[in-house]
Amino acid sequence: MNHHPKIESLDPDWDFASRRSIEQVEEGFELTPKFDASGTLPCITQHVESGEILMFAFMNKEALCLTIEKKLAHYWSRSRQKLWVKGETSGMRQQVHQILIDDDQDCIIIKVSLTTPTKGGNEASCHVGYRTCFYREVKVSSNKPELRFIEKDKAFDPALVYEGTANPTKL
Repeated sequence: MNHHPKIESLDPDWDFASRRSIEQVEEGFELTPKFDASGTLPCITQHVESGEILMFAFMNKEALCLTIEKKLAHYWSRSRQKLWVKGETSGMRQQVHQILIDDDQDCIIIKVSLTTPTKGGNEASCHVGYRTCFYREVKVSSNKPELRFIEKDKAFDPALVYEGTANPTKL
């Protein structure tokens, strides 16, 4: 029996419930996300069909609200200190199919489908050009950790797709 009501459209004045008890947070039906001291919570983004992990990012309250309302992935960029909708530059949008929250409501998983870049290539999620942001694995060689590529080919040319846009990776 399904106890969760289907939300067709949200009240424009909705807000998250206050956290009142452990039972309410762990077993209740109210969304009571616990944002960290900087106002964010981690979000794992997973492909809805393949199950592969596409990326990891953070959401602040506004990003989570917009993701729920618009069914498009929105994130908070800690390096740029700004809200962003995935695909606003590249066209590689993430259509949200399902949102999961963990037991104590301090971590989100969103299951998404992807669109292709606006300037050609295959559907992807990583600004470096690979399908996922997790395109390397950590291996031990000569008693030290090294990275090994597990995605051989890029899904698109990032120089073409992000032409004139600063790289978001910060040293």
